[in-house]
Amino acid sequence: MNEALAQAERLWGNLLALGGKRLAALGLIGFAVFAMTGFAGYYLSRPTMEALYTALDRDDVVSIGSSLTEVGIPFDVSADGTTVMVPVGQAAQARMTLAEKGLPHSGSVGNELYDKLGSLGLTSFMQEVTRVRAMEGELARTIQMIHGVKAARVHIVMADEGSFRRERQAPSASVIIRTDGGDDRSVGEAIRHLVAAAVPSMKTDEVTVLNVDGRLLAGGPDSLEKSPDNLLGLEKEVSQELREKVTTTLAPYLSLHNFQVSVAARLNADKTQTNETIYNPDQRAERSVRVVKEKQSSQNAAGEAPAGVDANLPKTNKNPTESKQSNDATDKKEELTNYEISSKQITTTSAGFVVEGLSVAVLVNRAALAATLGDKPSPDAMDKQVQQIEQLVTTAAGLRKDRGDSVKIAVVDFAADSGRDLAPIEPPSLLETLARQAGSFVSSGAIVIVALLLVWFGLRPATRALLAPPSDSAPALAGLSELPPPMSALGGPAMALGGMGIGDMGGSEQNFLVDANEDGDDFLKELVARKDKSPQRHLQKLVDFDEQVAAAILKQWIREGAKA
Repeated sequence: MNEALAQAERLWGNLLALGGKRLAALGLIGFAVFAMTGFAGYYLSRPTMEALYTALDRDDVVSIGSSLTEVGIPFDVSADGTTVMVPVGQAAQARMTLAEKGLPHSGSVGNELYDKLGSLGLTSFMQEVTRVRAMEGELARTIQMIHGVKAARVHIVMADEGSFRRERQAPSASVIIRTDGGDDRSVGEAIRHLVAAAVPSMKTDEVTVLNVDGRLLAGGPDSLEKSPDNLLGLEKEVSQELREKVTTTLAPYLSLHNFQVSVAARLNADKTQTNETIYNPDQRAERSVRVVKEKQSSQNAAGEAPAGVDANLPKTNKNPTESKQSNDATDKKEELTNYEISSKQITTTSAGFVVEGLSVAVLVNRAALAATLGDKPSPDAMDKQVQQIEQLVTTAAGLRKDRGDSVKIAVVDFAADSGRDLAPIEPPSLLETLARQAGSFVSSGAIVIVALLLVWFGLRPATRALLAPPSDSAPALAGLSELPPPMSALGGPAMALGGMGIGDMGGSEQNFLVDANEDGDDFLKELVARKDKSPQRHLQKLVDFDEQVAAAILKQWIREGAKA
């Protein structure tokens, strides 16, 4: 910890010793180097191709490729075949060239048509046509947003009142789509409801949906029952769903390449209506009660005998005052009660589909099944495992024996390459990965090389120049570097430093040179020349040139002498 603090303090002291100007210069140089490196990295790593048009049809891609080849503009097509790319900087020229030829054609129109309408000379018919075209374009755009739909076209026939037509013609629509596979039937039903909800007064039955293969996906009322293709598609969908369930169930037990599953579903999409009446004799209720009562009374009184047999008999003498009287009375009562048995009526209508039967076939690899049982399994153990697999398949697929469903499990020897179809796709090898990333590696290497060149030829010399000593002392240091230690024949270091002062050295040398010139002796001349080459002479010249540098050199000599 102390060493780290000491190093930090030493680094901080060195930075302070550089001074404000040198620190600012180093900061500017570093910023310039990083800016140039970033600019070089951006320039080298930018893509060489840019998208010209996306979401194109195959016909448009072919037409655009032919037009670009004619004018000499290189291009490339994406892996999915829907995007055309050109070199960077040539997109504008390519778009102008294609615009002259009216490409691409697949650009759908929508509400943008209203922006192109003029305010003069526009009849009601043109307005209506523009409205229908805009509605068709917007619906096509919306349909293309559905997952799996690559392209779509919509044709709408609006309602026509008609002057001499009693009945109003209902609106209708037809849609053709191009998908990438999957459940086209469910997509067709969804499109029917979408179009019917977007157009006023349009019913779902009036919308017809087809695919580019000419197969009817949805159309007319009860399209499921009237179109065999729709029923066939529904059977395929049910079979696929059951197959996925069985595969998911057996996958943990047997790997995917050790079994094959096939499912056949038989459906009945006929409409069924059932009427049922249930009578309960134990329960009864009075429906009506009728009571009739009749009472009648009559009385007859007369002086003569009533008419009868007695009137024809011979008369005898009777009292003329004798009278006869008769009474008749009738009393009648009738009661009628009606009872009704309790009943219940049930009406059931089925408009979907009914599974009439399922057939499941499973092929199991004998070697894989035997491996799960250990070495050399017995036939009884194999049969037991087959029965367990059959129970799993029956439960997973929901098979019913009362409905006539059947399942067949067969243990066979698979071919050597039978599992390749279901095997997962192998990842790209190392060489393929390197080949795909070769361009990125080249760009990255170029960026690193540019950064190293900037640091080596830019930052390093600039830093060295800023940290170097002043330029005026450089010649003196270069001359003194060649001097030996201050040891000479005339005396040691003490003599050179203390025997005489710098001023004495200068004065004696001056007198000595004058005397030598006056006598003209060759020996003295040679001695004077040798004196000029002595270390003391070089030291005197250094002192005269720069006293600070001379003092630093003397201190260094003293340290070296003390160490010696």
